[in-house]
Amino acid sequence: MKEEGPGRSRGTLAFGEHPRFGQPASGRLRHPLSAARAAAAIGRGVQAADPSLGVDLCPMEPVAGEGEPASPPQAPHDFDRRMRAARAVVVGGARLDERTLLGSPTFELATRARQAGVPTYAVTAGNGLSPFDARILDLQVILQARDARALRRAGEKLAALM
Repeated sequence: MKEEGPGRSRGTLAFGEHPRFGQPASGRLRHPLSAARAAAAIGRGVQAADPSLGVDLCPMEPVAGEGEPASPPQAPHDFDRRMRAARAVVVGGARLDERTLLGSPTFELATRARQAGVPTYAVTAGNGLSPFDARILDLQVILQARDARALRRAGEKLAALM
């Protein structure tokens, strides 16, 4: 996507921290989505609601070597440049809870965005954060969505907030 000027006319960086979006508290998967599909659904919603907003998708999938467990997802090397060019950052994961505050990618990305003065929004299948914990992450809003249709609607709501 073409880099825009310093006025931050681009819209969103959408992230999916968890490899499967849509896992309710019961632990059973309901229409599981990869981080890439979850980010794309949110992005489609943002652009449907406001076509003037560009979307820079950056899904973060865990990386697994052959026969090895998956390592935690890492922010891409150009994240800071992309974030500063964005109007907002959207973090996503299957569940946000107190563990989110303990050095997870969601915490890292939200902290870096806050330090750069870029507002951060969250979309999750399950929100277990207290209002205080959400404030620590400086999340503007937390929307809940458990499938592709709900993720798209969340994107539409985010576009209205940006």
